[in-house]
Amino acid sequence: MKKCLTKNWGVFVSAISIFIVVSWSQPQKSARVFYQLTVYQYSLPEQEKVLDNYLQQALLPALHRMQINNVGVFKAIANDTSKTKTLYVLTPLKSLDMITKMADKLADDKDYQASGAEYINAVYTAAPYNRMETILLKSFHLAPALKLPALTAAKKERVYELRSYESATEKIFRNKVQMFNEEDEIGIFTRLNFNAIFYSEVIAGSKMPNLMYMTSFENMQDREAHWKKFREDSVWKKISSMPMYQKNVSHIDITFLRPVEYSDL
Repeated sequence: MKKCLTKNWGVFVSAISIFIVVSWSQPQKSARVFYQLTVYQYSLPEQEKVLDNYLQQALLPALHRMQINNVGVFKAIANDTSKTKTLYVLTPLKSLDMITKMADKLADDKDYQASGAEYINAVYTAAPYNRMETILLKSFHLAPALKLPALTAAKKERVYELRSYESATEKIFRNKVQMFNEEDEIGIFTRLNFNAIFYSEVIAGSKMPNLMYMTSFENMQDREAHWKKFREDSVWKKISSMPMYQKNVSHIDITFLRPVEYSDL
C-alpha cells in the first residue's frame, strides 16, 4: 500500500512539473489595453487657451501622478482654416474600470482642482468648448499596446494620421479587423515604417461598427512617400484583391493632426 501511494505521488509530482514547464514555455499573450479618445470642438481663441492651460497644467500632470503616461494631445491641421476647430486627447488605460477610477481620483486631487479651476469652474456663458465627445477603444490583439513614434522632426513639423474605418455590419467589421491582424496588414505598416501609435476597435462611440488607428510621419512629404510605397506594395496588392476582403469598409474618415508641445507623444 505504501509503495502504491509513493508511486502515485511520484506520478502526480511529475505531471505537475511537466505542466509548469509547458506553461512557461508557451508564448504569453500581452494584455490588450484600452484607449479613451476625447475630442473637443471649439471656435474661439479664448477657448483654445483655456483648453491648453487645463491640459498642460492640470490634466496631464494629474494623470502622470496616477502613473498614466504617454498621453497624446493633438490639434487638427485643418484648424488653420476651419471655423470649428478640434483638439484630441488620447489616454491609454490598462483596464476599463480605470475610467471611473480616474474620475474619482481627479475629484480628490487638490492640485488638479486648483490648477484646472478655470476649466473646471467655467460658467455656461464662457464654456471652454462647444462640444465634447468621448470614444472608447480596445487595442487589436496583435497590436496590444501603444507605441511611441521614432521621429526626429520637431513636433510642429510632424503629421499624425488618425483613420476611422466604418463597416456596414458587425460581421463585415470583424472581417476588416481580421484583415489587419491575421492577414497581417499591420505587418505591412510595420515593415514600411509607418510609426503606428495604435490600432484599435471602437467599443463605444458615435460611429459604429468601426476601427481606428493612428500612424505618424516626420512631415506631410514623408507621409505621402510612405503611402505611395504602401499602395505599390506587392503584399498589400495581394491581400486587397482577395475576394473575402472586398467591400468590408463602407466609410473612411482621415484626420491629420499635429501634437502640441506638451504632448507625451
